[in-house]
Amino acid sequence: MKKKENIPQKIASLIDAHHAFGLPKPKHPLVSLLNGPHSQMEVVRPLQNHVIGFYKISYKPRLGGRLKYGQGYYDFDEGGLLFISPGQVIGSEDDDDIVCSAYTLLIHPDFFLGYPLSKNVKQYGFFSYSTNETLHLSEEEKATVIEVFKMIENELNSRIDDFSQDVVISQIDLLLNYANRFYKRQFITRKAVNSDLLQQLERILDTYFTDERSLSEGIPTVQYLAETLNLSPSYLSDMLRSLTGQNAQQHIHQKLIEKAKEKLSTTNLSVSEVAYALGFEHPQSFSKLFKTKTNLSPLEFRKSFIL
Repeated sequence: MKKKENIPQKIASLIDAHHAFGLPKPKHPLVSLLNGPHSQMEVVRPLQNHVIGFYKISYKPRLGGRLKYGQGYYDFDEGGLLFISPGQVIGSEDDDDIVCSAYTLLIHPDFFLGYPLSKNVKQYGFFSYSTNETLHLSEEEKATVIEVFKMIENELNSRIDDFSQDVVISQIDLLLNYANRFYKRQFITRKAVNSDLLQQLERILDTYFTDERSLSEGIPTVQYLAETLNLSPSYLSDMLRSLTGQNAQQHIHQKLIEKAKEKLSTTNLSVSEVAYALGFEHPQSFSKLFKTKTNLSPLEFRKSFIL
């Protein structure tokens, strides 16, 4: 007998989401703000792994697992914000995200159509962060976030008119801008720990090339680095950018150039052999990257070491 595949359940609309959690239909089919705590909610059916078709932003008053550095905690403890984008698979263990949240904002992508936010929302990397990369809020940040949620709530509960959507869109935009600012602050307050992560990343890349894994597995990917560090690719790139000004892909390229210079200046390997040793399928791709990063071709760089 064929084993049943664990296919994620699809929750495409806000109406489906409200139904799944035993709530009345949303007042608006494309945007809904749940104000909790939602202890009165009864899940109609157990939610297995599921894929949502909308954006979800939740403020949770209490966050577990504060990260510790040295003898003190460095995260703020005034709750935090979690972000999920359409198409993400959510595990059943994440179902308390709505139940335990003080505010949960659900937004269908169609609500943004015709507005700049329809494109701009995709630029916020935190929608791709893991749940353990939550935005931890300070007391002042919490007050700001709650105020914006209340503004959205008041607008959604007011009489609908020609300006309602414009106002709510601008309020969501404001919330996302604040979140972006607060995440940048979080990267700064976690600087000591993030610096340790940067050192780990350097060790991982050095080991990768020292063990010649590039010969069999190709160039290391951002996904590989993120998984090794137990981070999401988006969080890793944003964290690195805040520390060094370079994202994860740029760090990989930097390491490739370092190793290439080492091989070109200390060995007799041909340019093609250097390229293959570093994981490139095509030597032309290696030469192009090297020229872009150094303004020299690999052969020109090698000649500069010949007296």
